[in-house]
Amino acid sequence: MREKELIVYKEFPEQEGALLYDMAWLLEHYEEKEKKEEARALGYSCMHRLFEMAENHGFYGNLWHCYLSNLLVNNENSYSRACEIRGQVGGTINQAVLHDIVIFKEFFDFDFGKMAEALHMDEFKMILDYEGADGESKVYNSRIRDRICSLAVKFTKDHTPEEMKDTLTEFYRDYGVGKFGLHKAFRVVHGEMGVEIVPIRNIAHVHLDDLVGYEIPKKKLVENTLAFVEGRRANNCLLFGDAGTGKSSSIKGIANEYYDRGLRIIEMYKHQFRDLNEVITQVKNRNYKFIIYMDDLSFEDFEIEYKYLKAVIEGGLEKKPENVLIYATSNRRHLVREKFSDKEERRDDLHAGDTVQEKLSLVSRFGVTIFFAAPDKKEFQNIVRVLAERYGVEMPEDELLLEANKWELAHGGLSGRCAQQFIDYLLGTGK
Repeated sequence: MREKELIVYKEFPEQEGALLYDMAWLLEHYEEKEKKEEARALGYSCMHRLFEMAENHGFYGNLWHCYLSNLLVNNENSYSRACEIRGQVGGTINQAVLHDIVIFKEFFDFDFGKMAEALHMDEFKMILDYEGADGESKVYNSRIRDRICSLAVKFTKDHTPEEMKDTLTEFYRDYGVGKFGLHKAFRVVHGEMGVEIVPIRNIAHVHLDDLVGYEIPKKKLVENTLAFVEGRRANNCLLFGDAGTGKSSSIKGIANEYYDRGLRIIEMYKHQFRDLNEVITQVKNRNYKFIIYMDDLSFEDFEIEYKYLKAVIEGGLEKKPENVLIYATSNRRHLVREKFSDKEERRDDLHAGDTVQEKLSLVSRFGVTIFFAAPDKKEFQNIVRVLAERYGVEMPEDELLLEANKWELAHGGLSGRCAQQFIDYLLGTGK
């Protein structure tokens, strides 16, 4: 096998790469008598690692093909990054990639029958038609897992390396590559390598249509987001208003709505604002559109983290990349808390106007502000009716609305969140 001759697809994570090289050694040396026992032991070791991969990733079918496909779709290199979301690119790099795909196709097409017979390993056939126990994945959600397993099957139907390369390039165009290609949403953590952007693997499957009412706020949010996704000018966006009115759900909705058009969401908290520049540096040269999302954003008067945010949005020397926007939700219109006592303090402030502008300048850097108001009684009852019908709650309407009114009086007042909690209560109690 020619794994050492790879040019572009060469750098793999340590454990994944070790399995490839061990399998390559096994396929090359299993016929040598003096190495047969070593090969047999290594064969069982490789089986163990493939089974572990199947459990962690939720893979099924031919585990060897799934493993190779997973390597290819996660390998971020000069070719895969250039093709993500955009598709085929020109240049000499295509010749180097085709050279690598020839080698990968040799791995794909290898007939394990002779090896299993020579090493007396009939058990090896189990990896060629594997059925998972429960289909769960600790690494991917089911959508991504199925996508990779389907790609593995497609590769087996490609008759030439050129066809296999086209299939892989099409995958990069449709879904992207690596963590940014395979996942919708991310969070920021401090790991061994410093600031890391890591996937959120179980984002709620919320769609904008799930949010009852709020047609005007949703329309403004969609218009701004669609302009951003399509490469037109768009603004940073602040969603503000009463609690439980669907601000955060709207953000989740657009993450699901525009994922297949290259939109990705990165969630950050205010204590992480010092890392904003590093996060932007990591994503600014990718072909995706990134929304940096800040939920429930507000600052007490003694907190200064908002100054980092101001500098990043507008004010720093480095221009904010065109593929990055800031979206925030807040219960406060002006984000930075102001008190009546501030007015007293301003009497002693020689430049009181400057102080006011310092606190208000953050919100002015959000070009689009969208207000989510609490529903009135009539709107709340309509939300309850729609949700009850959607979830199959069978209860006379008069009784339903009476119980809903009792619920909202005891559980936080009129809001879409309160209506949803009421429906969840009915479903949980079997009413």
